[in-house]
Amino acid sequence: MTTAGPEEQDQQWLLNCLTATLDASKDVRNFAEISLHQASLQPGFGVALVRIVVNKEVSFGLRQLAAVLVKQYIKQHWQEDDESFVHPVVSSGEKESIRELLLFSLDDHHGKLRTAVAMAVASIAHYDWPEDWPDLIPHLLRLLSDQSTISGVGGALRALALLSDDLDDSMVPKLAPVLFPHLLKIVSSPNLYGKPQRSKALSIFHSCISILASMSGVFWTETRAFMMPILKSWMEQFAIVLQTPVDAKDPDDWSIRMEVLKCLTQFVQNFPDLMEKEFSVFYYPLWGTFISCFKVYESSLIEGAEDPYVGLYDSDGKEKSLESFVIQLFEFLITVVGSRRLAKIMGRNVKELVFYSIPFLQMTEEQVQSWSADPNHYLADESDVSYSCRTSGSLLLEEVINSFGLDGINSILEAVHKHYDDSIRSKNAGLSNWWRMREALILSLCTISDQLLEAQDSRSIDFSLADFLHNIFIEGIGTEVHQFPFLRGRIFSAIAKFSSLINQDIRQQFLLSAIQAISTDVCSPTKVGACQALSQLLTECNPCFLQTQIFSLFSSLTDLLNKASEETLHLVLETLKAAVKAGGEHSASIEAIISPIILNTWLQHVSDPFISIDALEVLEEIKNAPGCMEPLVSRILPSIKSILENPQIQSSGLVGGTLDLLTMLLKDSPPYLAKALFDSCFNSVVNILLLSDDYGEMQNATQCLAGFVSAGKQELLAWSSDPAITMKSLFAAASRLLDPDLESSGSLFISSYVLQLIVHFPSEMAVHIRDLMVAIVHRMESCEIAGLRSSLIVIVARLVHLCTPHVEQFINLLLTIPAKGHENSLVYIMSEWAKQQPEIQGSYQIKITTTALVLLLSTRHPELAKVYVQGNIIKSGEGIVTRSRGKKAPERWTIVSLPSKIFSHLADSLIEIQEQELEKEEDSEWEEDEGEGGLDQDVLLSSMEQSGSRPSVEQLSAMARVLDDDDDDDDFEDLIKRADPLNQIDLSGYLKEFLLNLSNQEGSLFESLYRDLAEGQKEAINRILRRF
Repeated sequence: MTTAGPEEQDQQWLLNCLTATLDASKDVRNFAEISLHQASLQPGFGVALVRIVVNKEVSFGLRQLAAVLVKQYIKQHWQEDDESFVHPVVSSGEKESIRELLLFSLDDHHGKLRTAVAMAVASIAHYDWPEDWPDLIPHLLRLLSDQSTISGVGGALRALALLSDDLDDSMVPKLAPVLFPHLLKIVSSPNLYGKPQRSKALSIFHSCISILASMSGVFWTETRAFMMPILKSWMEQFAIVLQTPVDAKDPDDWSIRMEVLKCLTQFVQNFPDLMEKEFSVFYYPLWGTFISCFKVYESSLIEGAEDPYVGLYDSDGKEKSLESFVIQLFEFLITVVGSRRLAKIMGRNVKELVFYSIPFLQMTEEQVQSWSADPNHYLADESDVSYSCRTSGSLLLEEVINSFGLDGINSILEAVHKHYDDSIRSKNAGLSNWWRMREALILSLCTISDQLLEAQDSRSIDFSLADFLHNIFIEGIGTEVHQFPFLRGRIFSAIAKFSSLINQDIRQQFLLSAIQAISTDVCSPTKVGACQALSQLLTECNPCFLQTQIFSLFSSLTDLLNKASEETLHLVLETLKAAVKAGGEHSASIEAIISPIILNTWLQHVSDPFISIDALEVLEEIKNAPGCMEPLVSRILPSIKSILENPQIQSSGLVGGTLDLLTMLLKDSPPYLAKALFDSCFNSVVNILLLSDDYGEMQNATQCLAGFVSAGKQELLAWSSDPAITMKSLFAAASRLLDPDLESSGSLFISSYVLQLIVHFPSEMAVHIRDLMVAIVHRMESCEIAGLRSSLIVIVARLVHLCTPHVEQFINLLLTIPAKGHENSLVYIMSEWAKQQPEIQGSYQIKITTTALVLLLSTRHPELAKVYVQGNIIKSGEGIVTRSRGKKAPERWTIVSLPSKIFSHLADSLIEIQEQELEKEEDSEWEEDEGEGGLDQDVLLSSMEQSGSRPSVEQLSAMARVLDDDDDDDDFEDLIKRADPLNQIDLSGYLKEFLLNLSNQEGSLFESLYRDLAEGQKEAINRILRRF
């Protein structure tokens, strides 16, 4: 009788231990798990565990359990510098044995075990491949090429699919030439391989071409040279997959088509010139898929109660639903239509494309049931860009207009008219679902409402949109109120979109219908649409008409408010805001009723930033309504005072919310009301800012103090019995915000506060300018947020202006203030300013900092020339910068003198200004062209093509910085802009005058600075100076 060796004994012990973890007894299971954990810390455990996984004589359940433990073991013990590492690390010899055992188990006949082994292989490859595991890919390729073992092909595909996440531009060019032929062989062999295996091969192919596509910008010639010979054979296989009608009962069929469409999308996006030649190969098969797909979609989802395959996923965890496939189909069509090259081909059938696309916008039965049961779900899907066929179909219609202009608009209108006639026939035939198409048609028109209204205004379409919409709206609103709630709701929302096409009498009729809809017991979708209509129509209604409805309107809205939640709450508050604004002087009659209700809503949701802001906006409209400000303040002030005097005992979010409420009341309030708020709350706000550890509360208090200064101005000091104490409190608040030990987020809104102090108390601030600059330097040194650093630069810039005309004294002051790691604060501040200037946002901030740079340069101070700062980035020329390459070769910058950098920033500002002026001229010319007889088709198409190119980051930044003064500025920026006389500076004229003076009076300095500019910067200055 032979005795088992130590290795076999260990193996048997491990099997027994694994078996015990499945025991019915909890004590047995716990002991087994502890034993396994202890064993995992011993040498050889990993190899022993893998041997069980690959041992086909062991039961499937134990092998699967061992595979799970292997994956966990690799994660914890394979790589010492990994964040999940647990001591000890696997030895090199054991690693080699594990890798070898796993590779030769990828052909296991159990699919789940193949997947588990492939996951373990991929986990190891993440650490070891390619450097420490060079034979991995050759082994996988051998498995792929061996058609005798289908299971081996499946295992290799699974491993490669997982590995594809770690591929980069250094690996794919070497891997693709040897891998692609094997993948093509699998895809083109439906008799040997099933659709799941072929889909997996396509998925791997997609991952690789995605990497190649990302390289095409730098390695344009090389990627095309590689793609051209292989493209035709792949396109032929794509056409074969797409040419048969979509199978209604085969999710694997949807999956393989999805993978084909993903690959085609990559090709069209990144190699449109190559695809233009191959487009005809799959064009008609694509049409076949598109048209046959709708029949399946209609029967399964629109008419069916539910998708029978919903929740079905492949081995990678990807959903295999019909809707996911349709969405991918639309994504590809959007990509094709958006391609300048391929749109010309698709344009031949744009009418058919639109006609077959619109029916996909119909509501599915599942959506009807879900949205009927939960109006929040309905409104969320309507408000956001949700992942659905309706959204994808709508995006396609928009892209059609972007690419085809008036032809696209007319094609959509023609398709809508045809489907409308069909819906009439369906309705007359007594079909219950006739309303779905009608609702989808109105949704289609709403999707492109802006383009339709523009075309209608320019008389570019031979279609009476107003008459067509009038017929749809009147017929839909005329149906019984409880019938077709989604159609009625859609009509209401469309009325809001197209109100400008509806005459006053009809608008008034729809307004009355909307008011009645929210006051009666109708389904939620109708009320949602009615609220959307009211938000628009109330702003345009006749005040006399509204007077007769005001009590009914507010009664219904407040009733809705009490029943609303989440998404619907936002909509009702938005409608209330419009109602108060439209009510004007009549709102005073209901202030005592509505204010407490809105305040209660605000209080209940004070911790929700979205709902509380909505409620505050309604309260602000009430405050601004004639005759409402005093009663509202009187109602709120006692509670505000009590909360702010005892902040430590308040519930979460209440103190911050109350500060926001107080700030809102201060905005544009008359002096006597602002003083009443000051008397009750100023000291409490200062104390919160000085004592609170809640950074959110500190931000709210900072804005509130800025509101006090803005409301009181110089009179603020006279509101208290001791002006010196008030000023001391203001300085103490600034000191806390500039504390270098304070978390950066606590100081985030310091700019709005300190700028108000500088503007309204210039003489008081001038006395403390040195202390302020010392504090700014220390705060900047510890700053961790780029936005805060930019805000501090704006304050420094405003102090430069404060020192005018003695700016050289400000420079001398900086020379005397020390800064860590720099010779002095001038060097430090200007180094940061040079880096931050392109990041500064807001027209006011840009104006202040740019003009301050002019003032600094105008001093000709000799110390400026001694400062050297970061210039331009040095491009490496090594192609794509991957993460690993970025670590090895960090960004490098040139070093330039401070005057040269300032001059460069001024030139950049000129470029931005000139681009803005050019855009205004083009807009003016465009409007003139429209007035002379409609839109020119060629001009429209060319403009759409140009807009399709992707702007650079620099262009996007410039666009953001040169927006008009009134666009997208928050309340605090608006307050400081109105108060600061510097905002009246014409930046373009200011720069022009400076450059002319510098050129004429300091010619040598001007020429030396000019020489260092880029060509685009020189051109901008030449245009100003009329040079050359």
